[in-house]
Amino acid sequence: MARANPTRAEPAPGAGTMFTLRAIGLVLLARWLYSMAQMGYGESLSAMASSPWASINGVFLFLLIALPGARARAERPFHPLPQWLRQALRLFAFLCLLFAVWSIGVFVWAAGGRRTVNAIAETNGWLVAAPILYAAVLWICRPRALWRTNAAARRFAVGRYAVSLDTATRTVVVWVESRKLGQYDARELSVKWPAASAIERGRPTAQAPASASASATPGGAAAAAGHQGGAALRAHGWARRSQVELLWDSPAAIGHNRQTIFRATLATDGDRTSAHALDATLRQV
Repeated sequence: MARANPTRAEPAPGAGTMFTLRAIGLVLLARWLYSMAQMGYGESLSAMASSPWASINGVFLFLLIALPGARARAERPFHPLPQWLRQALRLFAFLCLLFAVWSIGVFVWAAGGRRTVNAIAETNGWLVAAPILYAAVLWICRPRALWRTNAAARRFAVGRYAVSLDTATRTVVVWVESRKLGQYDARELSVKWPAASAIERGRPTAQAPASASASATPGGAAAAAGHQGGAALRAHGWARRSQVELLWDSPAAIGHNRQTIFRATLATDGDRTSAHALDATLRQV
């Protein structure tokens, strides 16, 4: 029998994030062990026993290297870590970054520029690399949505919220980072623009033919609406950040209808385009 050629397995989305975090943890651990070897392990352990910052760094290194509960999954490309682990890494990285910046700043203030440059050269740049590594962990674990916006697949990302629409069942699932907010009927959802709705939802008349041709393709109407919204914002000189809300208005939920599922700040053009695409898609359901 003819044997099929073996295919190389591709890493699941999120595996690179896990590899980067473990690599940073191993670099910090190697530097920590090197400093302990220079001071002497006995003296270092006795000093660490009475230092709360050493305990914080120890827990931080353990979480970075072990990554308990982390698993790369295709349905969660930007969230291979569980929510509690991401929050813990963000907290410990922020504390370690504050301590590193404070201690290095005090040393620079007391020693002066010349001795600071000599200290950076003697430590092989570790005085600069350590805050960068802590900041990198803080940036990797920043709040973000589960996926990027894909209007053709009916997946949208606005800020740290992710929205998935199933056209067959007309249901919408909303996520905040890696936590599921709920499942709703798409016909009961609507997008609200609290601030400057006339500017946000304005449509330039000159682009009407382009939008008509784009709506002929699957997902084209949502993409055209997003591009028109961005053009309208630029035309009106819209510079400040605005907000968007996703509302749930169900006649069956007596006493609970007209709820705000989430309120997100449109900080970037990508968020604003995604919000317009989500609005156009919900109007078509």
